[in-house]
Amino acid sequence: MKITFLGTGAGVPSKKRNVSSLVLHLENKQNDLWMFDCGESTQQQFLHTSLKPGKVKRIFISHLHGDHLYGLPGFLATRSFQGAKRPLTIYGPAGTEQFVKSALEISGTYLNYDCHFHEVGEGLIFNEDGMSVSAGKLDHGLPCFGFRIKEDDRPGALLMDKVEEAGISPGPWLKDLKERKTVTLYDGRTVHGEDFTGPPQPGKTVTILGDTRPCASAAALAYKADLLVHEATFASGEESRAQKYFHSTSAQAAETALKAEAGALLLNHISPRYTDAAPLVNEAVTIFPNTAAAEDFMTVKADRSIREKTFRN
Repeated sequence: MKITFLGTGAGVPSKKRNVSSLVLHLENKQNDLWMFDCGESTQQQFLHTSLKPGKVKRIFISHLHGDHLYGLPGFLATRSFQGAKRPLTIYGPAGTEQFVKSALEISGTYLNYDCHFHEVGEGLIFNEDGMSVSAGKLDHGLPCFGFRIKEDDRPGALLMDKVEEAGISPGPWLKDLKERKTVTLYDGRTVHGEDFTGPPQPGKTVTILGDTRPCASAAALAYKADLLVHEATFASGEESRAQKYFHSTSAQAAETALKAEAGALLLNHISPRYTDAAPLVNEAVTIFPNTAAAEDFMTVKADRSIREKTFRN
């Protein structure tokens, strides 16, 4: 999996940061894209990337504040105007469907693809095609959710040295052995795949949080995640302001990552008051060293083997 950030700012667009939206690349056979939040001008942000709206299969809305939602009707219309036929599913809090359908109806916009809606609550949203997504309620002024995306564990590698030692010749049965099946060879021998494969490889886990004050649910969603995307609307020293407006500071985001034993932290949803995110990162790394700030159009691969190279400052 990898993530492309389309908007990393908070509240209102700025010259450097658009408002909230990011895209998760599944890197499967279909090259499916999942979008998380869709602030205003998200469709414009797509034009600065190689991403195709028609490839977006699912959209997850964390909450109904405008900087996370106002771009959705326009994105859906653009997707239709570009000829997309593939059905789309939108997951969001109560009111998401009403907002979208009202905007489309009032503007006379017709979509030439099916658009399905699912109201988000806490717990498992779905588990299919080797991926699961769970939601947890965060601490914000409106009902707001964070999402935990997990790949199923992958089969272990086929141990070719053991295959050769057993005198197993190349053939279609190697695929069955890799899938840990029992195979009868041409010479009549029966062999078991688990004897020729390594341990399963853990799937990657990414946690993407909406707006939130520090809370137990945020840490639970991020527990041992490879990558945590956490809002950092304010700098340290602004805790009272963050508390008042239901947001987090960069240090509080780092404390959540540390508590959750996450692998890497990306600071997101940064207030326009901070034209340079370096001070926020510097505050966070004293608590959680493997931290960086998300930037518009930045693409990050959530991979254990490259965490240090990608995130270490």
